[in-house]
Amino acid sequence: MAEHPEPNSLPLWGIPFAVKDNIDVAGLPTTAACPAFAYQPAADATVIARLRAAGAIVIGKTNLDQFATGLNGTRSPHGAPRSVFDADYVSGGSSSGSAVTVAAGFATFSLGTDTAGSGRVPAMFNNLVGIKPTPGLLPNTGVIPACKSVDCVTIFAATVGDGVAIRKVAEGFDAADPFSRRAAWTSLPTTALRVGVLDGVEREFFGNAEVEKLYDAAIENARASGATIVPFDYAPFHEAAALLYDGPRVAERSAAVRILLRQQRSRFRPDRARHHRRSQRQDSGRSLQWQIPARGIAPHHRG
Repeated sequence: MAEHPEPNSLPLWGIPFAVKDNIDVAGLPTTAACPAFAYQPAADATVIARLRAAGAIVIGKTNLDQFATGLNGTRSPHGAPRSVFDADYVSGGSSSGSAVTVAAGFATFSLGTDTAGSGRVPAMFNNLVGIKPTPGLLPNTGVIPACKSVDCVTIFAATVGDGVAIRKVAEGFDAADPFSRRAAWTSLPTTALRVGVLDGVEREFFGNAEVEKLYDAAIENARASGATIVPFDYAPFHEAAALLYDGPRVAERSAAVRILLRQQRSRFRPDRARHHRRSQRQDSGRSLQWQIPARGIAPHHRG
């Protein structure tokens, strides 16, 4: 900003944003909501550096479910953010603080991460737009992995237009990220919209009749707008999602914190420690240790 003092001289000049505390910001500690894991990064994560270069201003780090594992926002030693609409309701997670910060008006946008919904669930619960890019579009260099091969840096914003503008600044290939990719853009059709919907036994609302009514109303709104409604088989998607919690992906989730877990298990939240214990039963655990080096984590956290 000192080099560009004139207002609007940069694409994001003077726009304040907040950062989920599993993304490195030089000058601020990274903790992933686990104080024993905390370290002082020497450099910004790639996405942070790009946003700062465009004029955006980091105002602080935000709370999260510990090590970005959770979808409700309650698994943090720092307390649980609540929905901005009603404190009786959870904020959603794991990017809980990132969503609440924008929804409460403290920042224009924020960054989160998403492995299995962490950048979209909190957006829904706080009436925001949550943009989850194609994996590899935004670099993960300087981001503590939850499940590195599918992790995405996400954007919370008030509108789709704002979110897309921010994404365009942050995106782009980064040779330091082995999962980074150069985008191959594809135009989506603007006519003959087809909307997939759940059908039969997959319409599970857990006894919440009001949610079921809202789901049906959304289908009818789409139909009235000219969309073709297409029931689809959700079972394969459910099975794929289960790999993050009951398959070899569990071992990948634990790779980044394996050493700390062995040395200081008591510093983890109990639910997080149980999650990691499951990973120790996965044969693939040792093969995933290649992902840990070059993370910038303090030496006593490395293997």
